[in-house]
Amino acid sequence: MTSQVRPVRLLRGWRRKTIAAVAAVIVAFAAATARVLVWPVEWTPPKADAIVMLAGPGDRLPVALQLAKEHRAPVLVVSRGWMGYGGLCPPPTPGVRTICFNPDPGDTRGEAEYVGALARRNAWQSLIVVATRPQAVRAQLIFGRCFGGLVYVATAPLHLGDWPYQIPYGWGALVKAALTVRSC
Repeated sequence: MTSQVRPVRLLRGWRRKTIAAVAAVIVAFAAATARVLVWPVEWTPPKADAIVMLAGPGDRLPVALQLAKEHRAPVLVVSRGWMGYGGLCPPPTPGVRTICFNPDPGDTRGEAEYVGALARRNAWQSLIVVATRPQAVRAQLIFGRCFGGLVYVATAPLHLGDWPYQIPYGWGALVKAALTVRSC
């Protein structure tokens, strides 16, 4: 009779350990998602050389224009790339030069390449990049590869309906940026 009790206890212990391990992975993934994609570290300096608004979903333009109105930088660079913000080049902000561009390729890397070249021509040392929260860490990583100065990120709100798509897309794009496309 003891031989039958022992395998059942081992099986129960194995199930408990498996469930605990799966729960730990789920909690760790949720915490990493919260830290990296939902609430990334955000801080913008009082002054930078340029404000760069990336294309894509979310209400980025009001954030970029507010930073420009606060004269956080003398230049506002607006990407009209793939899934641009949906309008023409924004109206000028007094005292701030506005540059609009279409990146090639039309993604964050294309935006970083264009801005990196622009920064070298203008001797910029710091940027405030306007992105959505799921894009913030990835944008900072990619811009850091194409720009030798300091890269700060200001996040714009994302519509609630965009989150279910942006979380898996954000993880996939971040893994791709970190592991496969490592150059500017």
